[in-house]
Amino acid sequence: MHATGTHFTDRTAAGRRLAALLDHLRGPGTVVVALPRGGVPVAAEVADALGAPLDICVIRKLGVPYQPELGMGAIGEDGVRVINDQVLRPAGVSPEQLAAVEARERVELERRAHRYRGGRPPVDVRGRTVVVVDDGIATGSTARAACLIVRARGAARVVLAVPVAPPDWTQRLSGVADELVCVGTPSPFFAIGEFYADFSQTEDAEVLRHLAAARTRARADGGQAAPDGGQAASDGIGVAASDRELTLPAAGVRLTGRLTVPAGARGIVVFAHGSGSSRHSPRNRHVAAHLNRGGLATFLFDLLTEDEEADRRNVFDVGLLGARLTDVARALPAEQARPDGGPFLPLGLFGASTGAAAALWTAARLGDGVGAVVSRGGRPDLAGPDALGAVLAPTLLIVGGRDGLVIDLNRRARERLRCESELAVVPHAGHLFEEPGTLDRVAELARAWFGRHLVACEPPA
Repeated sequence: MHATGTHFTDRTAAGRRLAALLDHLRGPGTVVVALPRGGVPVAAEVADALGAPLDICVIRKLGVPYQPELGMGAIGEDGVRVINDQVLRPAGVSPEQLAAVEARERVELERRAHRYRGGRPPVDVRGRTVVVVDDGIATGSTARAACLIVRARGAARVVLAVPVAPPDWTQRLSGVADELVCVGTPSPFFAIGEFYADFSQTEDAEVLRHLAAARTRARADGGQAAPDGGQAASDGIGVAASDRELTLPAAGVRLTGRLTVPAGARGIVVFAHGSGSSRHSPRNRHVAAHLNRGGLATFLFDLLTEDEEADRRNVFDVGLLGARLTDVARALPAEQARPDGGPFLPLGLFGASTGAAAALWTAARLGDGVGAVVSRGGRPDLAGPDALGAVLAPTLLIVGGRDGLVIDLNRRARERLRCESELAVVPHAGHLFEEPGTLDRVAELARAWFGRHLVACEPPA
């Protein structure tokens, strides 16, 4: 049992902090199982950090009829049913009321299981260590049900891991798992959401994105069993010939990233994330996976060290971010050395938020060494008029239709560009492209732009 600070920016940030406590579980025998929907963004970070397959265990809370947020039990896949008598009896819920709630939730459980799995069977957990992850523990009924399900499916060891839980959670769940891991157990504890700055509802589309990204990563990891129970492909365009963590020197520090190179790659795109994000950004990873399938290599890395991220001024220091990105772009060719002595891959840059300014700053300095630039929800204006006027690479600016202020900033920045450029506005999308289908549209636009400009350009000398 672990306990440290207990306030999180969002579920992704919580997942990173939880993953740091689970490194001892890294290995081919580990599977991460998330409780949808809120547990999926947390579990995606854990699975990525551990290099483990990501699957789901669909559970439905049985809420007290007149207070639905209070769980009196839970039901899950495989017919699992857990009742919390400590809540049920004081609430005075009759057997008929309980049966009505259970029937309603059973319908929703089956709907979600079909939607999330799409007919694929659960990942095989027999004889493996299963890490069950949720965004927090309240009564513990849903977590208990999930642990029972994976145990019944043959898990050799069950680890229950959450970012936050009440102080007595170990007493409530003793015996249900072999190991209990929690970032923090604050007191007083009233609700999970009070410990998140952003606890907005996780939508089905986000769950599906994370599961699709996990299947892509599983295929890229050299033939490990994917979460759909199938085997990874071994060749062909878009399948990773190389997928590894990489640390490169940049402006006096060493920065870590993930380099994915599909077989037959025709270009490489370096990602510069925005404020409050990292190489684990689910949005950038989603776009990167789309580019990988299109035959483009990708490198997602952290622009700042952990200590530097704590100072918000660094996030908006475009000179610092741009210098880091420039050094990484220059160092990457040494990591692309080909046995046949062939040319290095042409370079593209993808920037999000303040990372877009860093991408344009770098493009201005590297000149024709950059083949194309794409900005997602970016702040290209922060690069400054001199840098914008010096960019040679064709540049695509993608903005959400509901992001009025940023649309205006991008239009003004585009007026200063002297290179070929376009402004693409994605209808109904906000700044973070969280609306269903909008991030897929970003990925399609980026893939088409790099395919048109990057793949066609001459590789750098």
